[in-house]
Amino acid sequence: MGIGHYENFPVASLLSPRALRPAIVAIYHFARTADDLADEGDTATPARAADLAAYRADLVAAAQDAPHSGRWPQVFGPLAGCIRDYALPTGLLHDLLDAFEQDLGSPLHADRASLLEYCRRSANPVGRLLLHLYGVRDALALRRSDAVCSALQLVNFWQDLSRDLPRGRCYVPEADRVAHDVAPEVLRGGRDTPATRALVRTLCAWARDLMLEGAPLALHVPGRAGWELRLVVQGGLRVLERIGRMDHATLARRPQLAVTDVPLLLWRALRMRRSLP
Repeated sequence: MGIGHYENFPVASLLSPRALRPAIVAIYHFARTADDLADEGDTATPARAADLAAYRADLVAAAQDAPHSGRWPQVFGPLAGCIRDYALPTGLLHDLLDAFEQDLGSPLHADRASLLEYCRRSANPVGRLLLHLYGVRDALALRRSDAVCSALQLVNFWQDLSRDLPRGRCYVPEADRVAHDVAPEVLRGGRDTPATRALVRTLCAWARDLMLEGAPLALHVPGRAGWELRLVVQGGLRVLERIGRMDHATLARRPQLAVTDVPLLLWRALRMRRSLP
């Protein structure tokens, strides 16, 4: 669940302003720990739901600068300070928990609108929280941030089909599955067929269009944050390229970036202003 354990979350990297790194780390640990509660280990679903409810109660306490349960001190100690120091919008943190709780039921999504609504809670809060820390609050920037974050979430879904489907997690919209005449049992079974590859090709094109819609944000966010965002955008687009090079066979295997991709990503980040519409 989430953005691949938030591996695309720019966690206190060298490009992050030093003064903001503790706040970025605090937000990361909040999201990562909640992700683990919802998705890691062999805990039964009712126990996961109870843990997430307790976690939410600690978030409420942190927002009120009140004592928390003490179960996750490494999360809510720093987070309480972050909320206080930066007037962090806690509704976005609650949105993340809503998405984690929804995932416990492994729901199907009827169409792309349903999946984007899920992304609004599971991915978009990350970008909005970071923009809040950077002092970027205008409506256009927020819309572009949402597009980038939703695109990253979609890229992660289509990259991870070979992992998610065997675990009962299917993020493919039902309308797309039906349009490509892919039977539910074929998708659930992770069977790599010409039809499933055509389905993944269409889904990747959707993710790419969404990424390009939001990409201009990287040219307008100032300083190090803008350069970091350029690399995030280029990383997502590069994963889509790798999926394309394997003829969209992500039901069979998972593509991933390598160290050898770094020079290309840096070069493309430098040239973004020329390449964007």
